[in-house]
Amino acid sequence: MDAFSIIARDGDSLARAGVLATAHGDVRTPAFVPLASTASVRGLDATEVAGLGYDIVLANTFHLFLRPGGELIAELGGLHRFMGWKRAIVTDSGGFQVFSMGHGTVADEIKGRRGSGGGRAGAILAIEEEGVRFRSYVDGTERFMAPETSMTVQAQLGADIVLAFDECTPFNVERDYTARSSERTHRWLGRCVRWRESHAAGDGSLFYGIVQGGVYEDLRAESLASVLASGCAGVAIGGSLGREKQQMYEVVEWCTRGLEAAAAGRPRHLLGIGEVDDLIRGVELGIDSFDCAMPTRLARHGVALVPDPANRWRVELDRPRWRESAEPLLEGCPCPACADGLPRAYLHYLARGRELTGARLLTAHNLTFIARLMAELRAAIIAGRLREVAGALRAGAAPGSL
Repeated sequence: MDAFSIIARDGDSLARAGVLATAHGDVRTPAFVPLASTASVRGLDATEVAGLGYDIVLANTFHLFLRPGGELIAELGGLHRFMGWKRAIVTDSGGFQVFSMGHGTVADEIKGRRGSGGGRAGAILAIEEEGVRFRSYVDGTERFMAPETSMTVQAQLGADIVLAFDECTPFNVERDYTARSSERTHRWLGRCVRWRESHAAGDGSLFYGIVQGGVYEDLRAESLASVLASGCAGVAIGGSLGREKQQMYEVVEWCTRGLEAAAAGRPRHLLGIGEVDDLIRGVELGIDSFDCAMPTRLARHGVALVPDPANRWRVELDRPRWRESAEPLLEGCPCPACADGLPRAYLHYLARGRELTGARLLTAHNLTFIARLMAELRAAIIAGRLREVAGALRAGAAPGSL
């Protein structure tokens, strides 16, 4: 029986609503996946995250490999028990960290900054056929991660969805490098599959391959074919998606249209994307799940999500204009800050003082905003109203009001 069931399709786009069955419960799609990279959604405990309506979180293999280690987590009963999360967990493979250490983060790339050098803590030392040698950001020691290492650690964590180990290339490398990197990623995919056949058969986890190929349509098509040939249960779309939003949407559509033609029933995950407008467009393009640090990272910097597309759905509460404001954050929002009617002046005060209470309140608010957005989109697909609802959300309607 397939793990993914499509229960409704939109007639005007590639959007679909479905249910992904995992060993720790069903995931309603389209879904946003909050980051619990180091076994914690920063500022909230597992019960609070579940209470916001989330079915799944994402933990990072790379970070947990370095600290506290997969062996310890396995000894303590696996990641679900370790962090007190009873629902599904997807684990990123560590491949993105290969990208960020070797070429810099996405922000580095956009701003023209260089990646880490080879002598500093947290720096990549070599990307080789066998795997990746790097210097740990925890203690500066040299460490090694191969496809088999990533699969071993993800098995120790007890993930419900396991991602293949890949190399994520940036936008600014040449086509030849992107092609060679994608080919190596496909060879690593084969090694991941062989490891799982020998060590993880029947463990109940779902394995997702990752489509690479940068901004080149033919390389994306080749990568998609390799991923599908591996027999994976699901497909993640990763790597550089371009410098501008329209280019990103074009690259995503290449992948989803290819999947519609070749494997329409397999779930699709878009890695590292979570801006409000990108979630709406991604759903229209047929993406089933997304993960991103955006909602929680903004909260820690005093930024709340609100239905204000002209300001990228953001309000910066540390700005002086809110110092005396009695205005609530968002009428009708059920998060604690809004439900209790806390004035923006109080949230401004907390943000300016870097109070932990402020970070907690804004994290809960931002994740509530995104949860309601995804629920609104899912309901619209089922009701045959996606075009109407997506248009209203883009125009500034509040999630949950439609």
